[in-house]
Amino acid sequence: MKLKKALDRIPGGLMLVPLLLGACVHTFAPGAGKYFGSFTNGLITGTVPILAVWFFCMGATIDLRATGTVLRKSGTLLVTKMIVAWIMTLIAARFIPIDGVKAGLFAGLSVLAITTSMDMTNGGLYAAVMQQYGTKEEAGAFVLMSVESGPLISMLILGATGVAFFEPRLFVGAVLPFLIGFTLGNLDSDLRELFGRCVHPLIPFFGFALGNGIDLNVIVTSGLPGIALGLGVIVVTGIPLILADRWIAGGNGAAGLAASSTAGAAVANPAIIGEMIPRFKPLVPAATAMVATACLVTAILVPILTALWVRRHHARDALLEEFEAVKVPPLNERDVHV
Repeated sequence: MKLKKALDRIPGGLMLVPLLLGACVHTFAPGAGKYFGSFTNGLITGTVPILAVWFFCMGATIDLRATGTVLRKSGTLLVTKMIVAWIMTLIAARFIPIDGVKAGLFAGLSVLAITTSMDMTNGGLYAAVMQQYGTKEEAGAFVLMSVESGPLISMLILGATGVAFFEPRLFVGAVLPFLIGFTLGNLDSDLRELFGRCVHPLIPFFGFALGNGIDLNVIVTSGLPGIALGLGVIVVTGIPLILADRWIAGGNGAAGLAASSTAGAAVANPAIIGEMIPRFKPLVPAATAMVATACLVTAILVPILTALWVRRHHARDALLEEFEAVKVPPLNERDVHV
């Protein structure tokens, strides 16, 4: 059986399929972890420790010796995405109650869901799309996108907008594994390679553990708002990213559009932040389901939209080249009439 190939055909499948399996366990056998205990219980309930190891390994993959072009491109996309997420959090906080929308079409939508869906780019998706439609430097621009991974950026945005208050020790605790991995990876390239190999294998494990905190009924009720959230991520973050790519990073906008996605790892952030801020805990199941849906929607649409953008851009360039190739022949003296 080619299960891995089947997962690869599903957008975000390595994360979303285990998450759905975990949700099935939580829905139909909620006491399974306690019943089996030991390692099985640790696998079912071990979201935080598994994520801590994954976050450490992600830090180790960042190489500061990347070329200036790569750093400029990735830095532009990273900063733009963070600013847009901050602005949207600021706006959402003025109109959405702190405990989320309780009824109506967008029931379950919260500031927590909006922030965590918009502040992280799917680095793997971006790299894959840019390898096909962009330059080598653009494909390598995901080098700094790992900084978005984990709850740190979400915490900074929620804290800066006044939505939540985090004690300094919580910021340190959130970023310390990442910084240690980052330091070791840049001190020794062999360690970077060693820990970097662990990034993808850990994704289904924390996906499964995350799913064990979600009831399938929440996923069903959060489907439509999650789809709307995913579309909103593409539009709201995509337009500024395209403009920043063209005006600051010197691209044609494709890299910006390719970065307008929700990362699979973002699905974990509501749960982590809920552990730090108790008042957010009731929002975690719906926010997790919405972010997971947004991840799926953006994973499907972003590659398609990027391909259309690149084709349109190439068609325009070809048309301009045709016009430039057509030169009016110089006039001879005999063609000049007074």
